[in-house]
Amino acid sequence: MYGLARPFLFHMDAERAHDLGLRGLETAWRLGLNPLLSGRPKPLPTRVLGLEFPNPVGCAAGLDKDGAHVDALLGLGFGFVEVGTTTPRPQAGNPRPRMFRLPEHQAVINRLGFNNRGVDTLVRNVERARRRHGLLGINIGKNRDTPNERAHEDYLFCLERVYPLADYVTVNISSPNTAGLRELQEENALRRLVGTLREAQETLAGKHGKRVPMLVKIAPDLSDEDVDACGRVLTDLQVDGVIATNTTTDRLPVEGHPLAGEAGGLSGAPLYGKSTAVLRRLRSRLDPAVPMIGVGGILRGADAAGKITAGARLVQFYTGLVYRGPDLIGECVDAIRRLREGAPA
Repeated sequence: MYGLARPFLFHMDAERAHDLGLRGLETAWRLGLNPLLSGRPKPLPTRVLGLEFPNPVGCAAGLDKDGAHVDALLGLGFGFVEVGTTTPRPQAGNPRPRMFRLPEHQAVINRLGFNNRGVDTLVRNVERARRRHGLLGINIGKNRDTPNERAHEDYLFCLERVYPLADYVTVNISSPNTAGLRELQEENALRRLVGTLREAQETLAGKHGKRVPMLVKIAPDLSDEDVDACGRVLTDLQVDGVIATNTTTDRLPVEGHPLAGEAGGLSGAPLYGKSTAVLRRLRSRLDPAVPMIGVGGILRGADAAGKITAGARLVQFYTGLVYRGPDLIGECVDAIRRLREGAPA
């Protein structure tokens, strides 16, 4: 069914198509028509972060920024959905146009800039969700006008509000579309921020009577030395998990394309090699007990299996859904199943 809708959506502005696609998905779910969009994959239970995932394939953050479509996305067959990035206050994001498709490369460039309605709206949306078919991650960030020296205040604000509702929380310090945000990945800044959040996490665990895992999402554009430093810091602070990676500012993979000069993060197939290399290197630097989620460039089942081989326990995609539709979910689950069984992915 997505194959019929895709040409229509691809004739629209990318962001308009994104919004229309989500509304259509929500309508299909409410009418019980999800089976027409995709068949649910056979379960592939995966225990990570102390949680039981129905399968190891998730929807990456950025698709549902305000947590308004949790049930509809889980209804497609994802084992988990990550919503956000959310910020303390609503913000409009960057001026439009700010999202561009590169079909020749199965890629997207976006410079959305954490556009969202604020954490209180996300909390209300998530409170209404039934969440029957999978787990929920909530991705948190800072408002663009909050200086980095006060970034911890924004992250703490969001962490406290989403903690009771999330199965896990992701700290996003790696978007290229908020000026200066990636500076928080520098070793000393990372240690200060994550250390502060880890203390708050333990306090919240006592307050709510449950410990919600906290993960950190990193960029693919880190140098080898910076990846190694991340490994040291996140191991020292006993972070629960790491997501590798966000989008890239590198344009070499799409050099010569008319849209290559557009500012923003590049996602999709051209990101796969770079993001997987960072995943593999960080895996070798982290404490083996710290699980990783692999995201970036998954457009086929073999890509998901490749992330697992590189050291991920779970995988996510977003741009792959744009180009392949919901059938990619089951394809990835089946590829990981074959990998576990020792068969070719």
